[in-house]
Amino acid sequence: MKNKPTAYLKPLLATIFWGLSFIGTKTALLELTPVMIIIFRLLLGISFLTALAIYTKKDFSIKLKEHALILLLAAIAVFHLWIQVTGLQYTSAANTGWIIGTAPIFIAIMGIIFFKEKIKLKQLIGIIIAFIGLLLLMSKGNISSIDFISNKGDFLVLGSAFTWGVYSMVNKKISLTYPPLMTILYLFIMMAILLLPVTVNKETLFRLEHLSSIGWVSILFLGIFCSGISYVLWAQSLKDMDSSKVGAFLYFEPFVTVFSAWIFLHENITLLMIISGIIIILGVVLVNRN
Repeated sequence: MKNKPTAYLKPLLATIFWGLSFIGTKTALLELTPVMIIIFRLLLGISFLTALAIYTKKDFSIKLKEHALILLLAAIAVFHLWIQVTGLQYTSAANTGWIIGTAPIFIAIMGIIFFKEKIKLKQLIGIIIAFIGLLLLMSKGNISSIDFISNKGDFLVLGSAFTWGVYSMVNKKISLTYPPLMTILYLFIMMAILLLPVTVNKETLFRLEHLSSIGWVSILFLGIFCSGISYVLWAQSLKDMDSSKVGAFLYFEPFVTVFSAWIFLHENITLLMIISGIIIILGVVLVNRN
C-alpha cells in the first residue's frame, strides 16, 4: 500500500464528491429535466475520461462480446439514474442521501433470492433495522402517513437503490477484461448512446443556451468531478487498499449529503431525520460486516 494519508484521501474525496452530487443535481433540476442532466453529466464524464485514457496511453481496442455485456449494464444504469434524478424532483437531497445508502441491503436480499447466498442472523437483523430506519425517515415518525402520492420522490429514490443493487449483482456475475478506466468510459459511452435520441432536440439546445452560471457550475461539477474524477479515484483506491476498507468510506456519503443540503440548499434537517439515517446506516453495517 502507498503511504496511508494519500491512500485514504482518494476514497474520501470520491465519497465527498458523490455526497455533493445530490446537491448539484437538485440545483440543476431548477433549469433542466432529469434526462438532460444525465446526458450532460455523461458527455462531460466521457470527455474527461477520454482525455485521461489518451494521456495514460490506454488501449482503445474494442471487444464486441464484452461490449454487449456493457450495453446491458448501461441500460440498467440509465434507468437507475433516471428514476433517481426524477425522484430528487419530489424529495429532499438529505432524504435521498439516506435512502440511497440502503443499496447494500437490496444487494444482500437479491444475493439470497437469486444466488442462494446464505444469510446470517446478524444480516437478517441488519435488514430489519435498516427498513425500520427507512420507514421512520419516509414517514417522519408517523408510519400510517406513508403513501405513493405524497412520498413518490422517496419511493423513486428507493427504486434507484434497488436498481443499483441489480446493477451491482449483474456486474458481479459478468466477466470483463477491460481495465477499470476503460470499462467506465465504454459504459458512459453506451449510456450516452441510449439517451441521445431522446435528448437531441430544440428544447435541450434552448435550455442549454439559457443555462445560468449556477446551472453550469452544477453540470460541470456533476460531469467532471462526480462522473470523472471520483470514479478514477475510487478505482485507484481499490488497487491500493482492501475493498472492505474502501467500501467503508461510503458510510460517510449520507452525512456529506445531509450537511451539504443544510448549508447549500437550506433544507430543514430534523433530529428525527438524523436518528432515522443513523438507524439505516447501522443496519447496512450489520449486513455488510464480515
